[in-house]
Parts: sequence; C-alpha cells; structure tokens
Amino acid sequence: MSSTVMKGWEFRKTHEPLTLVEKEIPKAKPGYVVIEVKSCGLCHTDVSTIDDPGWMNILGKIPCILGHEISGVIIEVGEGVKGYKIGDRVAICPMAGKDGTGAGNGRDGGYATHTTAPVEMLIPIPVEVDFMQAAAATDAGMTSYHAVVGRGGVKEGTKVGIIGIGGLGSVGSAIAVQKGAEVYVASRKASAREGALKNGAYKAAENILDFKDEGLEVIVDFAGSGKTTAEALEAVAPGGKVVIVGMNSLESTVNTGSMILKELDLVGSVGGSAQDISDVIEMMRQGKLKIDVVETTLDKVPEGLELLRDGKVSGRLIMNN
Repeated sequence: MSSTVMKGWEFRKTHEPLTLVEKEIPKAKPGYVVIEVKSCGLCHTDVSTIDDPGWMNILGKIPCILGHEISGVIIEVGEGVKGYKIGDRVAICPMAGKDGTGAGNGRDGGYATHTTAPVEMLIPIPVEVDFMQAAAATDAGMTSYHAVVGRGGVKEGTKVGIIGIGGLGSVGSAIAVQKGAEVYVASRKASAREGALKNGAYKAAENILDFKDEGLEVIVDFAGSGKTTAEALEAVAPGGKVVIVGMNSLESTVNTGSMILKELDLVGSVGGSAQDISDVIEMMRQGKLKIDVVETTLDKVPEGLELLRDGKVSGRLIMNN
C-alpha cells in the first residue's frame, strides 16, 4: 500500500458486515486537519448502527467509515487552522462540528489508518497521556464527566449515587471520587460493586433504594432501565437531582407525587463537549483517572464489535494502530 492510500472499515447497509476499503488519504480542507489514527475506541453505538435499520436515518453519510473515539497525530493542516501544527498529538470530540458532521457520522471516522476533523473539535493530548487513554476519554470519559459534573453539578462534598457500574458508570464513579464527592454505587454485579469500593466509592449496594436515608443530593442513572430512574427519584433527598444517561429503556413510569413534594429535578444528559474531554485528559495527566481499556487492532475491528454485541468485553475496547 502506498503512502497516499488509507484503509478503513466502511458501513454500507444494515445487517451487513463492515467492508475493508482502500481509498486516497483525504486532503485537509479549510478549517480541517488530517490525522493519522493511533487509537480508536469500539462502541456499542456502532453495533447498533450495524444491527438497527433506524440508524440509517441518523447517519449523515452512507457509506461511511465508522469509529468516533479517536486519537492520533496531525499530518496535514488546512487553510485557516490556527493553534495546531503537523506532529501535534490530538483527540477528536465525537460530537458534530460547525458543519454538522461528526466522526463516523457525516464524515469518515476512526476505524481506519487516517481521518479528518474540524479544528474546533480537537483536544491536545499531553505527552503524559497515551493514545489509548485519550481515545477512551473522548466518549466514556466525556459522557461520564458531562453527566456527573456538567449536568449533575457534582463537586467536593456532594453526596452522589451512581446507578450501573458498567463502562460509563465505572468512569463516572471514579470521576466523582476524584472530585471529592461521597459516592454511593448501585449495581447488581458483585464484582462491579467490589471494584467501585476499591476505587474509592463510600458505599455499595444492589439497589439505589438501599441509600434512600443517606441524603443523596444527586443520583446519576447510567443504567436507564426505566425502573432504575423511578427508584432514583424515590431514593434522592428532597431538593435533589436525578440525571438520566442510560438508554436501556426509553420509557419510565415515575411517581410525580414524589417529584412535586420533594421538589426534584429530573434531567437528561447526552454526550458532552471538547472542554469535557479536555478536563478528563487533564485528570489523566495528573494521574487521577485511568480508564480500563482492552487493546485490539485495526484488522480485528469486526471481531471486536462482535465481542461487544455478545457482551464479552470488560472495560473499553480500543483499537491501537
């Protein structure tokens, strides 16, 4: 393969496997950079894209190389780009840029050797943070940080409940601990509860209702099963807030009497911002946060997505070029 050609895994149609393609490495258009991909996280969202026809209406570009949790090195800088140069280590915010496109959704993403990004979606990576951790920061880190700190307002001394200690919840719990909060975790998995306690959580139980008398000011529901949201509203203290992140169920029956009498706030949280990612990467630089990652390679992306589909991955699965 010549130096002007890239490889990537392209989505073409629902229920069809990704196709490994070769194409010319893109040129940097104004306001954009071209990036040699070093790491890219594999995400359940991409499994949904392949499995669920509804995602065909969400993708802004078909065919499209998937992958939105990206870190790498700039190899070309477009006209008008300031503050970045060739050789800079960067992560890419997966949200849509000014032109409405996002990596792996509207423009080719990171299941590839090369990709592109608008300058406003770039986040510098300090030398103390490796590419795999930086890639994990762009989704698991960003989404968890935005929910816990941005939407939840968790800070030093906050009593916060975390429901669901999976890929996002474990990161959210760790972020809350590092912010100096008193963290109460709820998970059906004993191993998840043990891990959270080992990482600084104050108490752990199978159900958030076990903490209804603890005065929880904020509860972040990373499970989002419907029932968990209803239980969070019962468990949170008067004047408290419940943040919904998980989408295991898109409906929930809640006790509006509790919401009224306790004057509760119920808010949603989706994604985050480049600043959220920057804050997460700074925590990583300071040694305060490390996301559990499992390494794979570009040639094994389809197998990795199959592992995600079957629930056989513990931690964040990261492609390392």
